[in-house]
Amino acid sequence: MDIDPTQLAKEVSRIRILTRRLMDERLSGDYHSVFKGQGIEFDETRPYQPGDDVRAIDWNVTARVGVPYIKRFCEERELTVLFAVDVSGSQSFGSGKNSKAARAAELTALLAMAALNNLDRVGLILFSDHVIKSISPSKGRTAVQRLVREVLAAEETREGTCLAEVLRFISATQHRKAIVFLVSDFQDSAFADTLAVFSRRHDVIACRISDPAEQVLPDIGLVELQDPETGETLLVDTSDRTLRETFASETSALRIEQERLFRRLGIDLLDLSTQAPYIHAVRELFRQRVHRRRH
Repeated sequence: MDIDPTQLAKEVSRIRILTRRLMDERLSGDYHSVFKGQGIEFDETRPYQPGDDVRAIDWNVTARVGVPYIKRFCEERELTVLFAVDVSGSQSFGSGKNSKAARAAELTALLAMAALNNLDRVGLILFSDHVIKSISPSKGRTAVQRLVREVLAAEETREGTCLAEVLRFISATQHRKAIVFLVSDFQDSAFADTLAVFSRRHDVIACRISDPAEQVLPDIGLVELQDPETGETLLVDTSDRTLRETFASETSALRIEQERLFRRLGIDLLDLSTQAPYIHAVRELFRQRVHRRRH
């Protein structure tokens, strides 16, 4: 997006304030329940108490002090959370006050703050039809602010979307299992095979951001449409009912096909609109994941 430094600072500040308002203890707690650590690590040795699991007895310490001691372990909490954010040409679109890019920045800020509150490391990959920028995972509030700034400051392009390319990049650079939020409008059709392989190694959450005007053509007569990723223009008669119905049908079919792919691969879908609140969708996703974990 073409945004001057003053506008950028204001937008980063707005999103920071918005994130603080949306973030609360319940959301942080839900995040912690949903995204468990990589395993367990040793915490301490303490005297045995009635009811303790005898399998946890530390026989070396017990023999040395003459009374039973057990080993205590805790969850290895730190996770690596990556935000792979689409900044292709189509992300600049928005029929209301919010573009898809702005919504992506808000979502990244909210989820990164939740990760920060749980002492996880957050990283960022910006991509279009190639990887544009990669920021290694780190901790701290400045890391979150940098992520938001980078998403908002990404230069507007005429480039398309290649999800397979960013997935291959992460596979080559991220050797430990990571939580990967794939933030895109998914205007790509050649990523299913790569995603299938990728999702076996990493925990992927597809964050699909769309705009209502991309799904239903309004009846407003002759209008010139431009593809933001190619620059091509097309004169369309939106008063043609058959055209509008065909457009809506094909768009719906593509979305359904994507949803079937995600379900088949066991990938959760966070479906967001530029013109609707998203905090409830985030909480519902967390609730469903917790429910599955418990059952």
